[in-house]
Amino acid sequence: MVPSPAELALGVKRLQVRHHRAIDARLAPLGLSLAQWDVLRHLHRHPAASLHDLARLTFQTDQSMGTLAGRMAVRGLIERTAGPGRAVRHRITAEGDRLRTAAQHEVDQVLARSFEPLDQADRAALGDLLTRLLGPDLPTDLH
Repeated sequence: MVPSPAELALGVKRLQVRHHRAIDARLAPLGLSLAQWDVLRHLHRHPAASLHDLARLTFQTDQSMGTLAGRMAVRGLIERTAGPGRAVRHRITAEGDRLRTAAQHEVDQVLARSFEPLDQADRAALGDLLTRLLGPDLPTDLH
């Protein structure tokens, strides 16, 4: 039986929720949430990103990203500096980078375990299907 589009979408969402819960549980001992790790990961890849850029990269609103960035700056994970005009630029601190590296190991373990039932050909096929479905909306840092 071929799953309906709604069933496929629900399956994708269930896998995403499973990943988020497992990752949050693994990052809790480091004092990080999935959202915080995601910000650190993107700042590592995109130094001096604006608040708006970080919001877009982490699937948040500008307002929620501003709140999160403020909390992360207070914790010493990121620094906020004035940019051109009203822009605020962000950069990861040494402590933020240390936690990003430790968290990446935890995230990699969760994802490896999740996709373990798929062999290399299955993972390649899934990657190709996701690329086809996302098309031009696929962020460049995922290619």
